[in-house]
Amino acid sequence: MTEQNEEQNILEKFLHPSKRGRLWQIFAGIIILVVLSGLVDVGKQYNQLTDQIAEKTNNTIQLPKTKEIPFNLGLDLQGGTHLTYKADVSDIPEKRRESAVQGVRDVIEKRVNVLGVGEPDIRVNKSRQGSYRIAAELAGVKDIEQAIKKIGETPLLEFKEEANPKKELTEEDKQNIKDYNQKAKENAEKVLGKVLSGGNFQALTEEYDEKRPSEDTLSTKAVWITKRDQGKIVNAISDLDTGETTSDLVETDKGYVLAKYLDQRIAKNTNDEPVKEIKANHLLICYQGVKGCQNNLSRDEAYQKIKKLRQRANPDNFSDLVKENSSEPGSGVTAGQLGWIRKGDMVEPFEKTVFNQETGTISYVVETKFGYHLIHKQEERKIKEFQILEIYIDKMQESDLLQPNKKWENTKLSGKYLAGSSVNFSRTGTPHVSLDFNNKGGKIFEKITRKNVGKKVGIFLDGELISAPNVNEAIAGGKAVIEGKFTVDEAKKLAQRLNAGALPVPIELVSQKTVGASLGQKSIDNSLQASIIGLALVAIFIIIIYRLSGLLSVLSLIVYGILVLAVFKLFAVTLTLGSLAGFVVSIGMAVDANVLIFERLKEELHRDKTLEQAVSQAFKRAWPSIRDGNISTLITCFILMQFTTSIVRGFAITLFVGILISMFTAIVVTRNFINLMPSTWLEKRIKLLIKS
Repeated sequence: MTEQNEEQNILEKFLHPSKRGRLWQIFAGIIILVVLSGLVDVGKQYNQLTDQIAEKTNNTIQLPKTKEIPFNLGLDLQGGTHLTYKADVSDIPEKRRESAVQGVRDVIEKRVNVLGVGEPDIRVNKSRQGSYRIAAELAGVKDIEQAIKKIGETPLLEFKEEANPKKELTEEDKQNIKDYNQKAKENAEKVLGKVLSGGNFQALTEEYDEKRPSEDTLSTKAVWITKRDQGKIVNAISDLDTGETTSDLVETDKGYVLAKYLDQRIAKNTNDEPVKEIKANHLLICYQGVKGCQNNLSRDEAYQKIKKLRQRANPDNFSDLVKENSSEPGSGVTAGQLGWIRKGDMVEPFEKTVFNQETGTISYVVETKFGYHLIHKQEERKIKEFQILEIYIDKMQESDLLQPNKKWENTKLSGKYLAGSSVNFSRTGTPHVSLDFNNKGGKIFEKITRKNVGKKVGIFLDGELISAPNVNEAIAGGKAVIEGKFTVDEAKKLAQRLNAGALPVPIELVSQKTVGASLGQKSIDNSLQASIIGLALVAIFIIIIYRLSGLLSVLSLIVYGILVLAVFKLFAVTLTLGSLAGFVVSIGMAVDANVLIFERLKEELHRDKTLEQAVSQAFKRAWPSIRDGNISTLITCFILMQFTTSIVRGFAITLFVGILISMFTAIVVTRNFINLMPSTWLEKRIKLLIKS
């Protein structure tokens, strides 16, 4: 009976805690929030620490890992380019200009995404005079010339019909391929003869090069290649001096190549770090439940087995251990050799381990979806890339004619025949998209729809399918309607994208600003230094002036910093120099509320109130000033976020986030810290709070 009463009392205290109990509950919540936010802030460093602990303890201690979330760096920090284009809307009807330019903006964003640019910022700006400019911030872009060329192309709108794919080649097809390739070889040999006779290579490139639209690397401009991507060409130029050309044709699977060797360098990634290749072999022990595993071992048994093998393994006997024990098919012959691998070739846990371990070492146990691995890192090398100018002569392949997965066939109908598109509504209020073709386009469209009744017609913008309406009947007159379960916004977006191809808006590059990655890193370092100095000066000042309460506010300020950085990562806030400036300013503003509270606290204590009463009154009376001051700043930040761009907008966003979190830390965190101080002890030492 006594035990039941004790349990009931414990439960009652938890469900209905005393005032001080609630303070400890809030404190525990703050600690949990700080720990979780800290893991977000230093996820990469934490995971590295867990790896080191696992390796040093032979996997006896395996701490859980956290997801690594990187900061989203803007153009001026990550490096890249800022492009400004002027849109020529002089030939566009005024009522369609806004839609046409927005459509072009969408196309530019798609093209930029194809380049692998993370979080591009592309905006349309309209001047008072009615002119339009499109600003594109491309952080981390490596090949600026390619980006400019890709963006500047006029949007291509195409109408395609469903294909009847060919599954087998006829004898006629095979003969056509043979004849085509024979002519290609003769043409390539003709060009080779001109090169060997002293012909101008650049001029011959412009005359004879047959660039495939899908292969951006094959162009009349100099390109960079690696041995892994273009091994035959690299082998052919390996003994050449700068400026020399290959003395014979290089035949690849796709065509014949003549190459002029220009330069070589160490390949680098977007962070300006050398790209590396690793040579390694591995030992795999799989277990029941892993797809394709032939072992009868449980997961724990597999782990114990590979753990024992790790204790025996060294670089000299590793290949033998692999041949005798590995679950990988064929490992008895290959000894688990992987050859040369790059980042992106292997699954993440495997790749992360092998690229971080020392050459000549054997890793700790690594678990992937295939089972448990031991990895022997044998060699590491930097990747060379070679700059060449090339003349490419295309060969026909079976896949050019044999396309069992081909879904769409080209037609003669393209965006140049479309006068425009708009959003209209049916009698029931359902939105649909109307198409208006010119005279020639109307006739072509009628033929296409007559041929494809009961089938779909695909509408492609820059090679991407944006709509595939069913053809219910032949459509004459040059007008058509795309119906579907559209929302108004979806219909508007489709109309914009159609107009982007139907109403060509020429764009002219009027401004280009490039920021190098090294400059971006310097900006980060300087901003970080400024943040640390600012935080230290604020901390020293507030401790000197407000003593113990100042020290508590510094702890609150540390909580503030941890939370702000976590929010920046979790919500992918783009950090620019302006953003970092906003963060530095917000550090000072985070103390504002504490200053108001502490000044009120001093006043209340001078009136001989108890500490509990003084704290309560200080927060109560300081709150209106804190609220009004911060709300006015939040309104200003909101206006800047809506009506400005780039640096100013970044400043406003981080300041906005900082103010919201500073209000939380000042009102909740600082108050909790003060209230948890033993009031009886502190009242006897009131000088720790105020000067006598």
